[in-house]
Amino acid sequence: MTRISSPSAVRRSLLDRIVPREALRALEPGQTPRVSNVELFFDLVYVFTIIQLSHFLLAHQSLVGVLEAATLFAAVWWAWNYTAWATNWLNPDHRSGRLLMVVLMACALLMAAALPEAYSDRAGLFAGAYVAMALIRAGYMALVFRGQRMSRNYLQLGAWSALSGLCWIAGALLPEQRIWLWLLAVGLDYAAPYAGFWLPGAGCTAMESWPLRGLHLLERNQQVFIIALGESILLLGAMLVDNPLHADMLFTAAIGFLLIVSLWWLYFVHLTETGEHRLSHAAEQTRLARAGLAYAHGVMVCGAIVTAVAIEMVVAHPLQAIHAPTALAAAAGPSIFLFGSAFFLHVMTRTARSVYLVAVAFLAGWCTLVLTLHLSGLLLAAGVLAIMLVLCSYEHLKAARQ
Repeated sequence: MTRISSPSAVRRSLLDRIVPREALRALEPGQTPRVSNVELFFDLVYVFTIIQLSHFLLAHQSLVGVLEAATLFAAVWWAWNYTAWATNWLNPDHRSGRLLMVVLMACALLMAAALPEAYSDRAGLFAGAYVAMALIRAGYMALVFRGQRMSRNYLQLGAWSALSGLCWIAGALLPEQRIWLWLLAVGLDYAAPYAGFWLPGAGCTAMESWPLRGLHLLERNQQVFIIALGESILLLGAMLVDNPLHADMLFTAAIGFLLIVSLWWLYFVHLTETGEHRLSHAAEQTRLARAGLAYAHGVMVCGAIVTAVAIEMVVAHPLQAIHAPTALAAAAGPSIFLFGSAFFLHVMTRTARSVYLVAVAFLAGWCTLVLTLHLSGLLLAAGVLAIMLVLCSYEHLKAARQ
């Protein structure tokens, strides 16, 4: 006699096949998840994405272009950030987790492909891929955590993603209102964690209900920052390949290279050790990771991208008098990075690093002076590098004394 399964049993069986609970990481208390090859494979898309972002900014050197580029970066960063948080709990090497990562990777690739024309012909592709990525990820995590508190957390996160998704899609459909609708969408996405993903009748998701392993997430952020610095190397290398290697070009390229090294030095020699120590001993890892990684690291990565753009702009015409876009990029890139660094250190140590803000003031003053006096890009870059090297030296001496 044939046995007929109930609809609920069929659904459970289907979920167990597609979204098995075994796809979650099985970790001992205090154990840090290792970064898997699948996560690194996923990051390959972001090599292409960051290249697209820097080229977009180079092609749109206006205040509107900067605002558009900032909106696109905010979406790209948030898509990566939420995926990195998901893999804190999800095992990407499980067949189900691996399939999710491949699907998210495809969405991220579509976003990157649409990015150069995101404010024109490919707005629908960019917005659709971003929204699909957000909803697929949140829906999967809610299902894989079924029966646990984290399932409710991800359902509320998904509801906020759906709300911002309406603004993303509306912006794609309404070209004249696109920039404002997409800014509203970014605002909703970034405000959601600080609002605790509050929903009427459901309330907020408490920070302690997100059992994070902070060192894994810090390592993931370190990897994406390396990718951002890699974009500077790629742009600089392309300039050297495509142009005659005159003395002025080589000297300016050397300055650009040392500027990249200064960002690396400040980040990996002085910042990450502080973050690793704090996250190794802190009880409130989720709160620290939210501010110090999701937000502060986004600012630092943005600074690295703008620095790459500034280096290309200067190396392209080292002996010519600079114009306002070049001066702004040269000041803004390192300054944005330093603001993010100061924010990160404040979160991790609860102290203010005023020397970073002093360096920002010097950067703004030097770039303004060079622009006012119509000096060359070579002098502009040399002054910016000198300020960053002085800051690196100060940090080194301070660490040696301690």
